Amino acid sequence: QPPAMQFLDMRKTPSLDGLSPQLLDAIREQVGKGEQTLLFLNRRGYSPVLYCADCGWIAPCQRCDARLTWHKRDRRLRCHHCGADFPVFEHCPECEGKNLTSVGEGTERIEDSLQTAVPNARLLRIDRDSMSRKHALENALRLIHERQVDILIGTQMLSKGHHFPDVTLVGVINADSALYSTDFRAPERLFQLVTQVAGRAGRADKPGRVLIQTAHPDNPVYRQIARDDYTAFADAQLAERRDIGYPPYRYFALLRAESVKQDAALQFLDQARQMALPLLPEGVSLSDAIPSPMQRRAGRWRAQLLAQGPARKNLHAFLNQWLQKLDKESGARRGVRWSVDIDPMEMN
Repeated sequence: QPPAMQFLDMRKTPSLDGLSPQLLDAIREQVGKGEQTLLFLNRRGYSPVLYCADCGWIAPCQRCDARLTWHKRDRRLRCHHCGADFPVFEHCPECEGKNLTSVGEGTERIEDSLQTAVPNARLLRIDRDSMSRKHALENALRLIHERQVDILIGTQMLSKGHHFPDVTLVGVINADSALYSTDFRAPERLFQLVTQVAGRAGRADKPGRVLIQTAHPDNPVYRQIARDDYTAFADAQLAERRDIGYPPYRYFALLRAESVKQDAALQFLDQARQMALPLLPEGVSLSDAIPSPMQRRAGRWRAQLLAQGPARKNLHAFLNQWLQKLDKESGARRGVRWSVDIDPMEMN
């Protein structure tokens, strides 16, 4: 029997560091009954943003177009894209103010909040930071199965592949992040993720329930998830993709380029596009070269160019000709790394 699913509307609900009163009450009830709770948040660290309340400065990564995540336990700021690691600032580097505050929630912050809100509960956080030592995950799973844990707090590491017979409540803290993605497959991943996480609740002989916090409870994807109606979800997604010319109705290949020089990747792709135009078969089209959604990562500037067509055979024949020509033009890509991703799973 699938677990009962409820969506908690967060638009007018005060929360304690991302935890709604309804979810906290349910957690306390679980602890009182001696049953386990799993809380899912796919964001490690304490807070994704360190912010100066005096001047508005936000701690950036110097090598990526990204913000540094505050890891409170270690007093470090880390980039989850390139691995850059710094001691936390004692004052704002822009205005010298000391009014630095954190914005948003990560697994560390949820753990801290629960230590205050449910002080009698035994907590266990499972993410890449807490499970980095050898045998750490193995030992954590043993504690869970020996019922020495009341509340599990975890990232995607916990979403699949584990059987927790005493978990009868699952809380999804920030499912909405997938709704804001630029990736056209994000709704599909959201459906899969919530289904996987929900599958951790009530898997033995005990009924389970799932509480999902959202600011968009009326979103069609959530309604389809609540009904466990994958057919309706897939039909709606396929109709939308057909209308805008996305897979599986068209086939994609993404030419990616990156360089330490800001304009080099875009210039290379512009030249590559000019080489490709005389080779284009009927139905195959090329986008302009554009910066990647995260333009700079690990100190390298990134750009991309999309080739697409209605028939895989024609697209691949074109790609073979185009890539041979690109390989010969070594001067055009001096200092540029490039690759082709056929049927890209991500567009970023």
